[in-house]
Amino acid sequence: MQVLHAVWDGNKGGLFLWAESSTMPTAVPKSRGRKPKKPKIKTHPFALPATELRELIGDISDKTCLKSAKFEKRTFLLPSTQKGPLPSPWLIREDEDDYGTDKATGLAGWNIEALLFEPYSAFNFLVGLPEQPSRGFAFGSSLRFWIGAAKFSLELIARQQFTPSIKVGEHDFRAAWEAVITEEDSERVQALVEAMPPSCRAFSDKDKSQLLSPAGLVLSFVNQTVDAFIRESLASTSLLPPRRGRRPKVVPLLEQWLSALSTSTGNTVLTAPAEVLSTFYSELQAWLTQLQPVAPDAPFRTCFRLEPPSASDLGLESESESGNVENWEVRFFLQAKDDRSLLVPAEKVWKARSSTLTFLKRRFENPQEQLLADLGNASRTFPAIEQSLQTARPEGLELNAEQAYSFLRESAPLLEQSGFGVLLPSWWEKPAARMGVKLKLKPASGKSGASGKVETSGLFGVRGIITYDWEVAIGDETISENEFEQLAGLKVPLVRVRGQWVELRPEDVETAIEFFKKKHGSGEMTLGEAMQLGLGGGAEAVETEVGLPIVDVEAEGWLEDMLDSLSKGEGVKMTPIKAPKTFKGKLRLYQIKGVSWLAYLNKFGLGACLADDMGLGKTIELIAFLLHERSSVSGKRGKKFSIAPTLLICPMSVVGNWQKEVERFAPSLKVMIHHGADRLTGKKFGREAKKNDLVICTYALAHRDEDTLSAVHWQHIVLDEAQNIKNPAAKQTQAIKKLKATHRIALTGTPVENRLSELWSIMDFLNPGYLKSAQHFRTNFALPIEKYRKKERAEVLRRIVQPFVLRRVKTDPKVINDLPEKMEMKVYYNLTREQASLYEAVVSEMLDRIENSEGIERKGLVLATLMKLKQICNHPALFLQDGSILEGRSGKLARLEEMLEEVLAEGDKALIFTQFAGMGAMLRHYLQEKLGGETLFLHGGTPKKQRDVMIQRFQSDLQGPPLFVLSLKAGGLGLNLTAANHVFHFDRWWNPAVENQATDRVFRIGQKKNVQVHKFVCIGTLEERIDQMIEQKKELADAIISAGEAWLTELSTEQLKEVFTLSHDAVEPS
Repeated sequence: MQVLHAVWDGNKGGLFLWAESSTMPTAVPKSRGRKPKKPKIKTHPFALPATELRELIGDISDKTCLKSAKFEKRTFLLPSTQKGPLPSPWLIREDEDDYGTDKATGLAGWNIEALLFEPYSAFNFLVGLPEQPSRGFAFGSSLRFWIGAAKFSLELIARQQFTPSIKVGEHDFRAAWEAVITEEDSERVQALVEAMPPSCRAFSDKDKSQLLSPAGLVLSFVNQTVDAFIRESLASTSLLPPRRGRRPKVVPLLEQWLSALSTSTGNTVLTAPAEVLSTFYSELQAWLTQLQPVAPDAPFRTCFRLEPPSASDLGLESESESGNVENWEVRFFLQAKDDRSLLVPAEKVWKARSSTLTFLKRRFENPQEQLLADLGNASRTFPAIEQSLQTARPEGLELNAEQAYSFLRESAPLLEQSGFGVLLPSWWEKPAARMGVKLKLKPASGKSGASGKVETSGLFGVRGIITYDWEVAIGDETISENEFEQLAGLKVPLVRVRGQWVELRPEDVETAIEFFKKKHGSGEMTLGEAMQLGLGGGAEAVETEVGLPIVDVEAEGWLEDMLDSLSKGEGVKMTPIKAPKTFKGKLRLYQIKGVSWLAYLNKFGLGACLADDMGLGKTIELIAFLLHERSSVSGKRGKKFSIAPTLLICPMSVVGNWQKEVERFAPSLKVMIHHGADRLTGKKFGREAKKNDLVICTYALAHRDEDTLSAVHWQHIVLDEAQNIKNPAAKQTQAIKKLKATHRIALTGTPVENRLSELWSIMDFLNPGYLKSAQHFRTNFALPIEKYRKKERAEVLRRIVQPFVLRRVKTDPKVINDLPEKMEMKVYYNLTREQASLYEAVVSEMLDRIENSEGIERKGLVLATLMKLKQICNHPALFLQDGSILEGRSGKLARLEEMLEEVLAEGDKALIFTQFAGMGAMLRHYLQEKLGGETLFLHGGTPKKQRDVMIQRFQSDLQGPPLFVLSLKAGGLGLNLTAANHVFHFDRWWNPAVENQATDRVFRIGQKKNVQVHKFVCIGTLEERIDQMIEQKKELADAIISAGEAWLTELSTEQLKEVFTLSHDAVEPS
């Protein structure tokens, strides 16, 4: 494991990167002789050396960032013990003395070889890092902090919130670009300051006065990265007009300043007499003040409200008439910052007879002085305000249509950026406030009956054909060519049409003229394109073709019902489906809605992604859907229907789980497992597959057996753990997308909307072409959302994807009321070949010894056999005690890792119980390395002080470790760990009382969430058979509780053989 850290030098400007490694030797050289008065600073014992650090950074980032980077040896203050520096929480070292928190002596300086990045390279490096590092690598808290700060800088740049300025040094003046921090941005800066980890200020500076405060450090970083980015962008651009004639001997100061703003380094010193420099600086600051937030600390601010003329002002008899539009008004108010709805009209301000105004039980100090000062500042941004300042008590000003339009388009955004309140008419931000196209969507002929109901099933998909008509519209109203000519003749930017205010842009008028000339009318598009338009997305393509924005979309028939229903998530018009008689179980209300949703999308051939939280029953919903489909077909009289088999592709670790769930809830479904060396291929596979309802296959075989699987046209292709196709370029993904099916379904427990590349790949599998190409998606959604934080693009994506993704979370009120407070579930898995070989060897040896023994010796052998088989089911390395690698050797560990990925993706916390301290240590190492976050481990040898610290961090620290491994005996009693809402029993004690006591660490008073308890059971082994015995013989409960596992020693040798012997379905097929 390697952990990367970052420290920003706020004075000199630069980012220092350094890393810890779990493989570096830790021995700190011991000092010889007499102890010096001033201890010598030692080299950090497990910091990565310079050359390896450069290689590491090159592996995780764009190597161009390294070109200007250089090494420096710096001294950093780090938490330390008498033995040396404490390792980061993410770092697990073989020689560490656990956490060592009870022996920490404080901060100590350590010499470290660090890589220094200049601001521009640092900025590019930070914004280019992935959300999650690769396995075996972790981002330290300081690096994560500066990644967040860099994204904030990027947002400011994207919003063009920067200005040219002058940086005043001790003896010089230099040109610089500075970020403009608005009132809202100030809250972001404060949040960053409060979140700054101490490691960000790890400098050991001789002059302590030079160290910046956290706020100073954040602003230094933001300003210097913004400055570096703008300079680099202007490197080949001159801000000066071409020079005529000779260059003067003395370059004017203004020219020096403008020229220096576009140099790449920012080291150019402005030269001029001191008085000239001082005057220039003062004038520049005065000019810049209009862009800075007004009185950021004041409890109230000046607000401007634009009010359009009413119908009576226009001389109209009713609000629905049209007319010319003059006499707009901007009114002035004071607005409370903590309650934006509290507005004090200017006339009330001027009537105040003292320096304090009381309005609606609120006190405003010096309101008149504040209002006048703000109006003066605002007049620099919106000059029309100056006319109102000619009166002693300005309350507002009148505007004509052109001035009102200028206010809406230009001045209002600038006033908001300057910290003023601005209230605009609600229609201004709506698409209908502009002239555009009204689109009418209709099902193509033959696809719907007279009633508008769909006659066929699953024949459409996103590539089905839809017809459309379009007309020029203003607001919600379509207009004829004659009406348009009348409006165009007004030649004003804002017009009132049938009671609605509308923006009439000159370019829209010209485009509409061409539209009428070309007689645009009707055409065809795909159902996918129609859905995007009807759901509020995809307008760009139509704007490009027609040249006008879409202001309204109407649909007819079943298409109208579908768009209306799908836009509301689970759908208000979807008929609830009753669980078929062949379903052996009970569906909760939200599960019925999930099954109904799957059936509804299937009716239109639309792929569906069921992305419910882990534990809400996606498997059950899919099984119920398959049963419903078969019962619906068999119920139709007079016709012969046959349904093709469904192909389920899933990870190897859940094949057994699917088998067990289908056996339990749908015993009528015929299931075929396609795996193993003796699996069928070619025509034999096709014939056998058609005899079954469900064929289960793994992701690995989807590519290897592509030809065999492609020979069958499947009814459904279902992907469980669909994030396995997140890489669209992978051969596995491409092979799966080529398979033929009437309908496609994806199941995933992770919130796919948080990983846009994964979302595109899953959506392209479900509904090919709906989100267009990967490059188009990256350009139009991924980059604007992930890199530039464009909220409007995120909202468009949400609208067009929402119909195909159903995600319910455990905290949803519609779900939580339908859930028990504690849900217990079995997690079935298979042994690997290695585990099976060890298992059979132990059973063969121990059964012979048990059969030839008796009394206490026999009981001891039985218990020893149980222990060995448990260890093998956990992991071969636990049984062999050889310190060998963990990955890829245990079916149980693979399944735990997959489930914990979902837990972490949902932001939840989990406890993992094991009765083996050695297994706990392995789990801590493995999970910390593979999942990239800190994992705690509590066992019988953990000192009380360390134990208390770990519990406090897990319970109280929101950013603390999300996973806690506990040995059953050490953590099964006396602890309050209600921060977790998942409990994993990695190995079984086969004593319900002991397991329940462990579960009660979470499920107890103070728990605010529903608790999920996951108990691992290995198919075909003693784990499954003993679990079945306990379930079937509830009367044994009292005996079991009192005797622990000793009751198993009373079984006969034949019974033990039945319990221990490995069945054929226990092993992962090869």
